Amino acid sequence: MEAIEACKKEIADLKNKISELRGGDDDDDEEPQPLQTFAQENGCALPTKSELNMKQQRMLKGHFGKIYAMHWNKNKNNLVSASQDGKLIIWDAFTTNKQNAIPLRSSWVMTCAYSESGAFVACGGLDNLCSIYRVPGQGETAQNKTHAELAQHEGYLSCCRFIGDSEIITSSGDASCILWDIESKSYKAIFEGHGGDAMNVSIWDSANIFVSASCDATAKLWDYREQKTPVKTFPGHESDINSIQFFPDGNAFVTGSDDSSLRLFDVRAYKQVNKYANDKILCGITSVAFSKTGRLLFAGYDDHSCSVWDTMLGSAELVDSLVGHDNRVSCIGVSGSGKALCTGSWDTLLKVWA
Repeated sequence: MEAIEACKKEIADLKNKISELRGGDDDDDEEPQPLQTFAQENGCALPTKSELNMKQQRMLKGHFGKIYAMHWNKNKNNLVSASQDGKLIIWDAFTTNKQNAIPLRSSWVMTCAYSESGAFVACGGLDNLCSIYRVPGQGETAQNKTHAELAQHEGYLSCCRFIGDSEIITSSGDASCILWDIESKSYKAIFEGHGGDAMNVSIWDSANIFVSASCDATAKLWDYREQKTPVKTFPGHESDINSIQFFPDGNAFVTGSDDSSLRLFDVRAYKQVNKYANDKILCGITSVAFSKTGRLLFAGYDDHSCSVWDTMLGSAELVDSLVGHDNRVSCIGVSGSGKALCTGSWDTLLKVWA
């Protein structure tokens, strides 16, 4: 018993030391020091502003309703898009050809995903289901039959992301996230803790973790091997968080919110480390994505534009603004090669930039 008590005291002391090194109370709402201010006070040289001149290279036409989601095949030039015309379309983004058009039972689709192997695509929306379809291989005839339908959520499906070909994580308007086994069509774990609709998830598979964004204005870090409580809650935003994305090395993630700001959180420090906002941008952010190196941060906005930020600067000065859509930019994504950015909009068009 004495040895156990000594261990408990040692653990408590270590927790206190960790809390002190992280800046004290985890609930501290104090705004983090901007990178520029820190650099100036410590005599560090600031990085120079990135030069960027991205142009529209391709336009993907084929949807007849608002596009709500798109997702790249990580290893190819293919992407999948979901529209409220009731179609899930798989494209070759280089040739702009449609490779497959999958009719959906419900046109109220809000999310879609491509598995890393390219063997499956998934979607979901106001039907509260996650529907999974097998992508036909070369020479195979498209069947467009549902491979699996995953039913457990009590609210709309806001996001889905594959873990390999056998598992998928979904988020929902019922404020929960669920880890599914695709073959058995059953859930393996339910993650509850948000105080509002869970809007988006991003997975870092090599560390068995994922992050979720919610209308409760917080992001949460989860270990999907555990089924109980989040590892950490990240406050800071003043309104709904619509999108979340891991930094390419998995040590940080960015969130985009209706409060018109992007915030970069460090997973190791459990703190916000940068903020990206501009006084001239007053509309909400719908989607976020990193370049392959992580130096550039892309954000889709309600004002029909996609803005580009330099993650090392964090100033109010934009690197670039991609203008060309006639309605809300609802989804964005960077290709697996890192050579192209795709934006999807309520104007029914997908545009590829490079």
